Amino acid sequence: MTSPGKREWGVKPLPLLELNEVTIRFGGLIAVDSVDLVIEKGEILSLIGPNGAGKSTVFNLVTGIYPPTAGTITYKEQRLNGKKSYHINRLGIARTFQNIRLFPELPVLDNVKVGRHCRSKASVFGALLRTPAVKAEEKAIEQKALECLELMGLDHKKDEAAKNLPYGEQRRLEIARAMASDPELLLLDEPAAGMNSTEKKVLVEKITSIRDMGLTVFLVEHDMKFVMGISDRVAVLDYGRKIADGSPTEVQKNPDVIAAYLGKEVV
Repeated sequence: MTSPGKREWGVKPLPLLELNEVTIRFGGLIAVDSVDLVIEKGEILSLIGPNGAGKSTVFNLVTGIYPPTAGTITYKEQRLNGKKSYHINRLGIARTFQNIRLFPELPVLDNVKVGRHCRSKASVFGALLRTPAVKAEEKAIEQKALECLELMGLDHKKDEAAKNLPYGEQRRLEIARAMASDPELLLLDEPAAGMNSTEKKVLVEKITSIRDMGLTVFLVEHDMKFVMGISDRVAVLDYGRKIADGSPTEVQKNPDVIAAYLGKEVV
């Protein structure tokens, strides 16, 4: 008999997120085809593949934007099929998108505070009357937002309009906003897209620091140097099907991956 809080030797921990035979069809098009995928707690998993392979669609399935046609998606032993995006966010999954979705005219700090309001407990009545509880919660939301900005190296720009930030900083601002909801699993959709080499180096440092805090990171990215340098594991999609899953070194040398996507071994 094991003591509470101790793992029994030889017992594999349950995955944080699991996709089992997940499929989605749009009319006659099969965008994701019987995909099995497991994400372990505390890892950085990258999902790669050619344009149109179904990578962002997988993110949309996990976050409740699309319901799967078949298969199951499980997060911490809870089935996500049929749950709304806001419910999934409250369970501990947050994401960014390919295209920047900031409020350009709002200050940087307010953009991050928006991401925290999914945790708000204030009632409409309390908000209208500005009760002490509401004021205390607003203060806590602002403090959390400032912590997320500091994590992303943007706290000194909290009062600037989001539209005035350089592109790379806008990308990091989106990550700060996602972090404000206290996720355990962070989905990053092409976070390095459009960045120069200096911005990518900073981004690698920030994502690594997020993982070191105990979070799990699931990312889609086309920059292979970025992917191979940051990932613990890489999965590959081609025409909606998973064709490989392994360490960066294993994936780089996988003949199916080379033929379908990389074209040559990545060094």
